[in-house]
Amino acid sequence: MNDTRTNDEALMHRALELARRGTGHVEPNPAVGAVVADDQGQVVGEGWHERFGGPHAEVNALAAAGPAARGASLFVTLEPCCHFGKTPPCSKAVIAAGVRRVVIAAADPAVHGAGRGIDELKAAGIDVEVGLLGEQGQRLIAPFMRLMTRGLPWVHAKWAMTLDGKIATTTGSSQWITNPSSRAIVHELRGRMDAIVTGIGTALADDPLLTARPAGPRTATRVVLDSQCRLSIDSQLVRSARGVPLLVITTEFAPHERIEKLRQSGVEVLVVPTSSQRQPDLSEVARELGRRRMTNVLVEAGGQVLGSFFDHGLVNEVHAFIAPKLVGGQSAPSPIGGIGIGSMTRALQLSSPDIRTLDGDVYLHGDITSPA
Repeated sequence: MNDTRTNDEALMHRALELARRGTGHVEPNPAVGAVVADDQGQVVGEGWHERFGGPHAEVNALAAAGPAARGASLFVTLEPCCHFGKTPPCSKAVIAAGVRRVVIAAADPAVHGAGRGIDELKAAGIDVEVGLLGEQGQRLIAPFMRLMTRGLPWVHAKWAMTLDGKIATTTGSSQWITNPSSRAIVHELRGRMDAIVTGIGTALADDPLLTARPAGPRTATRVVLDSQCRLSIDSQLVRSARGVPLLVITTEFAPHERIEKLRQSGVEVLVVPTSSQRQPDLSEVARELGRRRMTNVLVEAGGQVLGSFFDHGLVNEVHAFIAPKLVGGQSAPSPIGGIGIGSMTRALQLSSPDIRTLDGDVYLHGDITSPA
């Protein structure tokens, strides 16, 4: 690999690093980073999309570079936009700055983008290269891409379990399986989500609050799947509903008086079609969250709900926290119930999983990929 290519990759790695700073702040927009470098490969300006509705990464990087942007190279993780939205087109800002070369990790998957920004830059005589560290660029915008192309959120499945694969003992005891370091990561996750989904079983058994502590960049809507509106108005979820959004998704089988009690307590109640088990249809739930422009959704629930999300093919990313504890018990619950997969050759796999130790616990997370 020549020195120029090596330096280009280093500059794109920096742009990707900058982009990740916007995660949780910019959704439903994508996280984007940009670096401006001179002919010697020295950085003269950098920036990222810092907040939804604010200037895009290219504009921030070009502003930081000032006159040094003329004749320079721009490294950006996503194709510059060419349309008017909450901000003017970035493609025009790049052209006006006199940039000589633009290197892009990933093309824009949105209908209003789809290569038009690249075409506009080329028409202005700018040298354009697409695909440097493209796999990393595509992963960075995967939640945005899923929302734009399929109208669905990126679903994160999270659970904590013992070394022998139990999420509770035979008596239902589950607090706490993991240590404070693991639970701190969970709160960080919650703080960048648009919604946190749980089932009525977990809501009744644990009386959770489902908020990020300390607060993160986003305030997630708590979503409870509750086919008969059994959630108590005295629960922590309902008592906090006027301060933190709470959505109860129910069915036609819920008594009207229970629905009204929840609504009078500040809870949004949504009736959706049912599955064959008379439970809320998860495919419709996912579409509803997508219609609300929710990009990242965390499922924190028992094995039945998690299993149903997996059975419907709705889970995109896994966060598993494994404690060095053993509880045993044939009837003790495991993380994923549902129908499951019949053949090991069809087992879901994680793509390049990240594995960390957290004061003795193991945190494993990664994206779900197709079976081998």
